[in-house]
Amino acid sequence: MKTLNDHLSQYAAYHRDRRNIVTHFIGIPMIVLSVVVLLARPAFDVAGLPLSLATLAVIAATLYYLRLDLRFGVVMGLLLAACLAVAHATAGLSPGAWATFGVGLFVVGWVIQFVGHIFEGRKPAFVDDVMGLIIGPLFVVAELAFLMGLRREVEAVVESRAGPVHGGRELAK
Repeated sequence: MKTLNDHLSQYAAYHRDRRNIVTHFIGIPMIVLSVVVLLARPAFDVAGLPLSLATLAVIAATLYYLRLDLRFGVVMGLLLAACLAVAHATAGLSPGAWATFGVGLFVVGWVIQFVGHIFEGRKPAFVDDVMGLIIGPLFVVAELAFLMGLRREVEAVVESRAGPVHGGRELAK
């Protein structure tokens, strides 16, 4: 079973251009929110709380992230819970408005992602390993932590395996 460092290093190898990483800070949250929004209908009331496929997906993803790393898992769980709150709020919109919001976020998020990979000159990580779809959001959180000076031990392993960021993060420090 791959570790946090294994997953982040493999994903990072496809993301060494600073401009690509920046596009991921925008595109990946849009895609994650869109998927949660699109899975939020239908929702069923269970003990006063909405239960939907989005709820189950958020729980499953959070448990996976927690298994990889407690600190990053907690952050991911909180971010996914925020997405779930937005998703269940938008699920109450008309079907057209709800679908337009969800599909619009999805399409624009992916366009931003592919622009980033034009900068990178390399295909997205998920093309070679579908796990890249679940590691992408974690990568964004990890990169943000690195920019904040957190989790230096993880950053050191990732950079030793994937190489430095081109044009890099060192300019932001």
